[in-house]
Order: sequence, then structure tokens, then C-alpha cells
Amino acid sequence: MCGITGIFAFNLIGKMNMIHLTNATMALAKRGPDFQDIYHDQFVGLGHRRLSIIDTSFVANQPMWDENNRYAIVFNGEIFNYRELRKELEAKGISFFSQSDTEVLLKLYILEKEKCLNKLNGFFAFCIYDKQEQTFFLARDRYGVKPLLYLHDEDKFIFASEMKSILHYGIEKAIDYNSLYTYLQLNYIPAPDSIFKTVKKLLPGHYLKIVKGQLSVVNFYSIPYQADETIPYESAKNKFKHLLEASVQRRLVSDVPLGCFLSGGIDSSVITGLAKKHKPDLHTFSIGFKDEKFFDETHYARAVAKHFNTEHTVFSLTNNDLYEHLHNILDYIDEPFADSSAINVYILSKETRKHATVALSGDGADELLGGYNKHAAHYRVIHKSWKENVVASLQPFWKSLPQSRNNPLSNRARQLVRFAEGMKLSSKERYWRWAGFATKEEALKMLHPDLQINLWLNDFYPRRSAILTSIPDQENINDILFTDTKLVLPNDMLTKVDLMSMANSLEVRTPFLDYELVNFIFSLPGEFKINSTIRKRILQDAFKDFLPSKLYNRPKKGFEVPLLKWLRHEMKSLIIDNLLSKKFIEEQGIFNYLEIDKLKQNLFSSNPGDVHARIWGLLVFQWWWKKYI
Repeated sequence: MCGITGIFAFNLIGKMNMIHLTNATMALAKRGPDFQDIYHDQFVGLGHRRLSIIDTSFVANQPMWDENNRYAIVFNGEIFNYRELRKELEAKGISFFSQSDTEVLLKLYILEKEKCLNKLNGFFAFCIYDKQEQTFFLARDRYGVKPLLYLHDEDKFIFASEMKSILHYGIEKAIDYNSLYTYLQLNYIPAPDSIFKTVKKLLPGHYLKIVKGQLSVVNFYSIPYQADETIPYESAKNKFKHLLEASVQRRLVSDVPLGCFLSGGIDSSVITGLAKKHKPDLHTFSIGFKDEKFFDETHYARAVAKHFNTEHTVFSLTNNDLYEHLHNILDYIDEPFADSSAINVYILSKETRKHATVALSGDGADELLGGYNKHAAHYRVIHKSWKENVVASLQPFWKSLPQSRNNPLSNRARQLVRFAEGMKLSSKERYWRWAGFATKEEALKMLHPDLQINLWLNDFYPRRSAILTSIPDQENINDILFTDTKLVLPNDMLTKVDLMSMANSLEVRTPFLDYELVNFIFSLPGEFKINSTIRKRILQDAFKDFLPSKLYNRPKKGFEVPLLKWLRHEMKSLIIDNLLSKKFIEEQGIFNYLEIDKLKQNLFSSNPGDVHARIWGLLVFQWWWKKYI
């Protein structure tokens, strides 16, 4: 796990940016605290920050060259089947000077070029420089676990693991207001776009080439989305168990201490139990909230740790403990990203890093198997009866009730309002609405009137249409899950985990995202995953005898923080007097203060609904804008 960056200058103007290579590499220090090195020649520069996981010796440092000094690689990630691939290469007469997966990847590419990507089981973002041909080859893993940003113009090509590294090259910082408009709806910016007009994100499952200054992008992997309606459920359960255990076992390879996140939910509990089978000294880690019992689930985590006899550590925190980290988190975010559960992931990663350098997590299961409330809501709409129609008809009543996420009753009212709204929308509009926190109309009103005019004429709708192509007019639940793996999983969930774990130099591995397992999951009928009574059905049924019984028939709460309370108290001055003040908003010229003021009034009312998520999104953007713009 590392941080990578580089530049390919096409002329003398582009070459002027080469002087920033060292600083751009140093900007990635937290991703790789163990070693830094750079390479540059007349027109090419490569930078690498290393977090040593496999083969921690100096011979595995990067940039790494082959013995002929023709090819160089900078690599972020892990190739979990590198030992098998190494044996295949050795059988063909290829020798190795290290024990690293980096060298295996480099030599596999030299032999097979882009076809090597189909053999890789792991997560990755890497660049290979062919000094003889004067080309770059870059690739990103199938599901977007690892990030890869780039800029390409007539003078140069620049890439990096994080935006803060790109910015060190002195690029033009022109905001893409269509990206901002999307952000105001979703609280994140989907690839391939970024907050800046000139910076793009390589899509998951894609590679790109730079040849004679020209860029080409190719899709090398797509989920083979075709359900097999003939497979028996019992057979599917058995194969699912086998594939998941094999995935966990692969992800235990490490030359440094390795543990497991354990929230007490089904996903992380299954991963913990499978890891314990193959790693007897497994250490597990949980985060809990002393002051917020509604959000605290550590008693479930302790039960799982006791059941599997792991060495368990609970980081039990007060609201003040959480709040103390807020400035560090906001400072590390280098593109607006406002999933508030990032705060939890940051602190869990920070505390876990004191004990381990690698942690397994249960991320991905919800998107693949239908674990969220919105998936249950989609299922109800797809299979609607008189009950769902009654709920929709009572929308005015639900809206009259107090709505917030802060307690069970007001949270249920909030959910009923969203469900009733979604029932009246088309399949595409409903998916988009339930993926976000603000409607298109609400987000548009938040922007300055001068910006509103241009947004209708630009490319927001083509971008959104590209995301929603997999949602037909008559959708099924697999269509929803398939779209989630393209939108929510890489752009929200995996971005959150990568950003917050890397801020603490911790590698997080996700066994549910083994490509063999994902391919199998999308070959299954939707009813194997979710029905009217159960979510993540095949996961729960496959491991029912494996887990403590108290984990079943419990409410799903998610990985949340008491954000509403913070915004109303600890952060009130930041909202009223600073980042969302009338003076600052009007001087900035991006937002419509009348709409922002309505949101602030709603925040401090008795019926805040989801407004805290929208306010948080605004605060994150404003903090970012002050720091970077």
C-alpha cells in the first residue's frame, strides 16, 4: 500500500512542471511513511511513497526497474495471488531479485502487457514506464478500491493517488460547477469527474496509455451481469461460503501485523470468523460511543470476539474524542467528500494503526447483497402491494411528523417521507433520489443565480445518464445492486475507507470484493440476496450456524456519528459566524445565501429531517475551498 505520482512532459512548457515532482511525492507521505524515492529523466518523472507490507526489504522499494532498466513501475495496492503468478513466470524461465508482489506485477506486464490485468486478484493503481518506447501504462483495479487521478493537456500528463499531490504541480484550479452540483445532491463526486475541470479519475476496471502525447482509455473489466435462474439455493450457499473463505485466506498474506475491523454486524463478523480459522492470533478492533447509546454497537462486537476467541480491543470514545479529530479529517480531504461516517473510519484507523498495519473489513457486502434500508425500499416498490400504496398516499401525514436521524421514532418518520416521495418517481429518478440527500431542484437553488443558468446548459444530465444506464424502466433488485457497485461503492464507500485509512498509514483489505466472488454474486437471482423479510439473505443463511445467534433479527444502524448534535452545539459558531455566514457566502459568490439561510433555520428547528447531511456537505466544501482555492 503506497502513494504514487508522476509526470510525462510532452514539450518544454510541460517540462517546467517537473520541478514539482519531489513536493508532489512528499504530499503523499501518510500513504507511505516507510520510504520515498523518485526517478526523473529529461521528460518523465515518477514518485513513490512506500508503506511496507510484503517484502519489507530495500530491494522491494520503488520506483522499481527490471534488470534491463527498460521498464519502471510505481504501484499502490496488493496482488494477493502473486505467489501463484510468480510460479507461472518462473516456469517460463523468468527470475526474480525480490520477494515482492510489485516485481511479479512488473514482470507479468513485461511478458503479457495489458492482458496481465485479467490475471490479477487484488486491488491496485499503478503506472509502468517503458523507457525504450517512451510510453506510460496506468491501470486501476476492478471495483475502484485504490484511487487514480490524472490530468492530460497538450503539454503534459500528470497522475497521482490523491488530489493534493496533483495540486503540487501548480495546475489551474478551475472548479467544475457541474461536479459541485452533483456533490450537493450526493455528498461526493462520482468518477470520472472531479471538482476541477482539468482533473479526471480513472474509472474502476479501466487502463489508460500515453503514447506520443496521446491518451487512450480502455475498459478491461465489467461485471458479467447475467443471473442464472436455474442454480439451486443450497448449491449457491455452499459456493458462496467457499469463495468468501478463499478470499479471506488470500488476504491474510502479510509481512507486518494484521488484524480485523469488527463492528458487530453480520459482514465484519463473518470476515472475522473466517480469518480466525486461518490466523489463530487474530486481533480485532471496534469503535464505540460512550455518549450515544443509539449508535453504539460494541456489545455485539464483544459477543463476536468472545465467540471466536479473538484478541479484542474496543476504542470507546466520547463526543469530545470524536470532535477533537474533526480538524485533522477536514484538512486531509483534498476534494469535497461529505460522508460523515468518514469520521468513524478515521478514528478507527488511527487507533488500529497502533496495533497493526493491515486490517480486513466487511466493506462491499451491503452494495453487493442488498444490505441498506434503501434496498429494502426498492424491493418494496418493485413488489408493491396495497400497503406500499397506502404509505405513499399518507405522505402529507408523514411530513407533518418530526423527522431526524437522532432517535428511532423521528428516524422512521424520515424514512417514510423518503419512501413516499420515491414511490411517485420513475425508476431512474427514484434511484437517484434515494442515493442522495437533496433533489436536483433543491441543489440548484443552493447555487448562485449566475451559476444556475449555466448548469442547465452544460453536461450534468449526460453524466447522470451514464451512471443510470443500468436502471431500466422496470427495474429488478439486481439492477439496483449493479448500479450501486458502479456509483456508491467506488465513489463513496471505498473512497471513504481509502482516504481515512491512508491518512493513518493503515492498509484496509476487503474480502467481499474478490472478483471471483463478485462475479458469482451477480450470477445469482435477486431473491437470493433480498426479499420482503431479510436482507443479505445468502450471507445470513450461509453463516447462520457460524455466528452468535444474537446477531440475527437486530436492527441495522450503520456506521454513523452524532452529527446533528455537533452541528447544533460544538459547530454552531463555525456555521453561523464563519463558513456559512452571510458575509462569507456573499463574498465567495458560489452559493445563494437565501437558500443557505433556510437550511440553517431548518437545522436548528424541531424537524430537521436530513438537513444535517446537507449542512455537513456545505461545511466540508467551504473548508476545502478556504484551504485550496
